[in-house]
Amino acid sequence: MTSSTSSRSPRLSTSRALARLFPFVRPVMPRIALGAVSALAASLLSLGIPLVLESVVGGPLSSGDPAQLAWGAAGVLALGLLEAVMVWARRWFVLAPAARVEYELRVGIYGRLQRLPVAFHDRWQSGQLLSRMMQDVGVIGRWLSFGLVLLVVNVITIVAGTLVLFRWHWLLGTVFLVCSLPLWIAGYRFEKRYGALARRSQDQAGDLATSVEESVHGIRVLKAFGRGHHALQRFARQAELLRETELDKARAVGLIWFWLVLLPDIAFALCLAAGIVLIQLGEIDVAALFAFFAMATVLRWPMESIGFLFSFLLDARTATDRVFEIVDEPTTVADPDDPRMLGRVRGALAFEGVRFRYQDAAEGERDLLDGVDLALRPGETMALVGLTGSGKTTLTTLPGRLYDVTGGRVTIDGVDVRDLSLDELRANVGMAFEDATLFSQTVRENVLLGRDDVDPFGSDGEAVLREALAVAQAGFVDALPDGVDTVIGEEGLSLSGGQRQRLALARAVAARPTVLVLDDPLSALDVDTEALVEEALREVLADTTALVVAHRPSTVMLADRVALLRDGRIDAVGTHAELLRGSEHYRHVISSLEAEEAAEKAGEAAEGHVAAAPLAEAGASGPAAPTPEPESDADPGIRDRIDPQKEATR
Repeated sequence: MTSSTSSRSPRLSTSRALARLFPFVRPVMPRIALGAVSALAASLLSLGIPLVLESVVGGPLSSGDPAQLAWGAAGVLALGLLEAVMVWARRWFVLAPAARVEYELRVGIYGRLQRLPVAFHDRWQSGQLLSRMMQDVGVIGRWLSFGLVLLVVNVITIVAGTLVLFRWHWLLGTVFLVCSLPLWIAGYRFEKRYGALARRSQDQAGDLATSVEESVHGIRVLKAFGRGHHALQRFARQAELLRETELDKARAVGLIWFWLVLLPDIAFALCLAAGIVLIQLGEIDVAALFAFFAMATVLRWPMESIGFLFSFLLDARTATDRVFEIVDEPTTVADPDDPRMLGRVRGALAFEGVRFRYQDAAEGERDLLDGVDLALRPGETMALVGLTGSGKTTLTTLPGRLYDVTGGRVTIDGVDVRDLSLDELRANVGMAFEDATLFSQTVRENVLLGRDDVDPFGSDGEAVLREALAVAQAGFVDALPDGVDTVIGEEGLSLSGGQRQRLALARAVAARPTVLVLDDPLSALDVDTEALVEEALREVLADTTALVVAHRPSTVMLADRVALLRDGRIDAVGTHAELLRGSEHYRHVISSLEAEEAAEKAGEAAEGHVAAAPLAEAGASGPAAPTPEPESDADPGIRDRIDPQKEATR
């Protein structure tokens, strides 16, 4: 999802938008209030200094009494010290609560992302999510700890100080007030312009984060095709757009600062002229004029800070809008209000008139799954075959409710999966995907991801781990630097494709589900390793209902029956032999799979021939070179790629 395509709710006012943070702020509101009181006390103490100065100038300074002058100086010093203490108290009160709100927001957003359906993540770029989680939440936290308190206090200070100015003479106060009114007009115009710029800037920052993430994850592809320069040019164009937006923001802030600095200076000049005239007329004395300008000087910083605090307010409002775009996203795949229980699970899986279309499908376009009817008996292994684009992978996402059907239903033991709680459903339905995803954790943690009921380091956890690794032929993990406790790097990219797939399969096997859905989980394995895995899988699948997407004839042989998917519908169901006899389309599909498998074997044979040539030459001239270990045992150089930092310290 890009900033230009995001769906947004009607824009709220700034106050109503920021009020949505209140549930997160409520627990720490007392401390934030104490911080505001401390800041207000500091501000009022600063307003008291001009009043003391007036008494000093009009009294001991005029009379030359050193004792009274010392008392006046001590009073100013005491007010200054108390002001400093209040400033410290303000920081002490608000910093910890603001950090707590940041924590709650980040945890809340992350939890929301876990609950949102896969369809949401299909639409949103990960960089946009990351920028909201980190950058926008950080802006909100800083505004709560600094901007909110100072904005409220400075506005109160300006109002209170302006009223005090009228104490010395109404004309001086009126001139100062009239000169400050254009500031509010400029502030209103500033909000209109800066709010749009702030939103555009933060969206563009999210797009930039997405580009960085994509290029980092796709660095192998960029290097393989020599497209690093192209990626750099694309990134530079996006960075330039962000730079231009930031310059527009700077111009807007610069313009409001121009008025914030100029208008107080004009007010000072006019008040000075008026004050001199008033002294000549005998309506005020020098002490009063001195105190007036001292008070006006105290008010200058709060007035000048309004521009910065106003822009900070709009940044926080924009950040809040962006964060709540995630919070407001509807959770379409959720627990039912009154979930049913499966009881003793047999594992009968059925698709009844299932229809499905992706949310971005064009209007009038035929459903990707167009009335699928398929029933798997308890403990049965069903192979799912079909040409590319027939809907095989989409069908495998429905039993575990990664997506919800748009028509018909999917049932387990006759119960619609939408009537089950997600926890119970996913405890009984395990999945392994063709695109194996691993986490930056240890092998042990990755494989036992779905087993909260066992201690990963206990004897029961070790038994489950070893059994799953044995089924997946993943013995190569013992050759890693720390064995099963080796941290395997981001997304497991330090492993080969076949090794990642075997660990993903081991994870699905370790979960011991009643229904196992395998979306071509062996596609990256060589033929020999696949045969070993399939032999081990036969034992695992003996009492498990399994739906297996097959892209190799050998995978089809695992199944009790085969379902042929064609144009979004089940075209035929039967044993492999029955379909070969009775379905021309099935013969076409199988022949295409056999052709692909033959091509793979030819490629492996060619690689073996090339590798054998130097060994033969070495045998003729001297001792034979050691035979390299197969991939199923250990990937060459895996120790260096798994932990380069450890290797560097050897």
